[in-house]
Amino acid sequence: MSMEQEAPASWLDVYDPYSKAYCEDPAPQCLALYNSGRFVYYEPWGAWVMTQLDDIMQCWKEEYLSSDFYDWEHAPPRPPEAEWTNYERAMIGHSLLADHDHHLLVRKIAAPAFSRNVVDEIERRIKPDIEKLFDDLGTPDTFDYKEEIARHIPFISITRLIGVPEKYWDAIRPVVANFTDTWNPTLSDERREKARQECNIAIDIFKEMLAERRRSPQRDDVLSILLEAEAKHDDFDEWDILTLILALIGAGSDTTFTFQQWTVYALLKHREQLATALSSHDAFANAFSEVSRWGVISKMGFARYAPRDMEICGEPVRKGAMVLLMPHLYEHDPAYFPEPSKFDVTRTFEPDIRFGYGPRFCIGAALAKRQLYLTVSELVRRFPNIELAAEPERLYDQTSIAFESLLLRTNG
Repeated sequence: MSMEQEAPASWLDVYDPYSKAYCEDPAPQCLALYNSGRFVYYEPWGAWVMTQLDDIMQCWKEEYLSSDFYDWEHAPPRPPEAEWTNYERAMIGHSLLADHDHHLLVRKIAAPAFSRNVVDEIERRIKPDIEKLFDDLGTPDTFDYKEEIARHIPFISITRLIGVPEKYWDAIRPVVANFTDTWNPTLSDERREKARQECNIAIDIFKEMLAERRRSPQRDDVLSILLEAEAKHDDFDEWDILTLILALIGAGSDTTFTFQQWTVYALLKHREQLATALSSHDAFANAFSEVSRWGVISKMGFARYAPRDMEICGEPVRKGAMVLLMPHLYEHDPAYFPEPSKFDVTRTFEPDIRFGYGPRFCIGAALAKRQLYLTVSELVRRFPNIELAAEPERLYDQTSIAFESLLLRTNG
């Protein structure tokens, strides 16, 4: 914190994302932290917080901070190469996080795997799975959308996106559910190690799957296109593919599950905007951004680590310090969003930073929005009068604002 600013007596009086007050209405606390300074030291987390959008976008663009969990001062020691397991070989040895130039190369090579045509094809493959979920659900008077539908979507999306044969589904299900635990700094060492071991098992399965696909090539999924790229480019190898698969799992598991709940909740809370949101893929993509803004789903934002002693926004920061990029704070500033408490699926988002910005923009963003559109559209098609059965109880001890359950009434 700069010399002219004074830290509050307790930062938890300013921003406490695990409090009931925050989870019921995060906007006042987000604005309080946002207005505390451009770059402040948040004592409860032992981390610096970058609050202003321009600074955050510049950091994303220039990548002067590290995304490597092992660069955090409180991370376990980085294992020597002789002790690397599959996990370390993917996340350190071929890390797309640490090597800026290689990351850009891989993004360029892999871009065709996320083209509009491929996304359309993957939507076609996901659709029967989603329809089956609703077939299995039947026509109950009420049901818990979180447990009956939302919990299954991340796994369906990721396996169909990658092209994982169904015979491997049970074996890789744990890593899809828990992969983000491997680098979550708020979790215990035991929980991170369990997720790491699940990841090691999954990588062995993915390697076996790659060998099978080389022997029997297929078309129109991410894996087939990545294998074609591997055959054409000497500087794109199997570990690049494995690291990309893990990145897709990491980006698409927890967030997809959370956004499934919040999208349905927000749109049913504002049913008069439901038809507009579902009118086209583009309209839904915009509605998705508004759901994220209005719901303030994130709590910590994006974790980065200082790779050396450096100055950031005029403040001296030691090597290994955590820096949290928190772009969700600005989303309640009326200078950016008039009437910020109002939910409006037609808002303009420029820039739209839901999936990052610059070199680290999420390569799978289009698919994430598409599977949400597909699921919500199917929900409304099956149950035209669907409505919230009750206001959901919120969970306070999660890394994002989540629901205990999401009860829906089918014949409202």
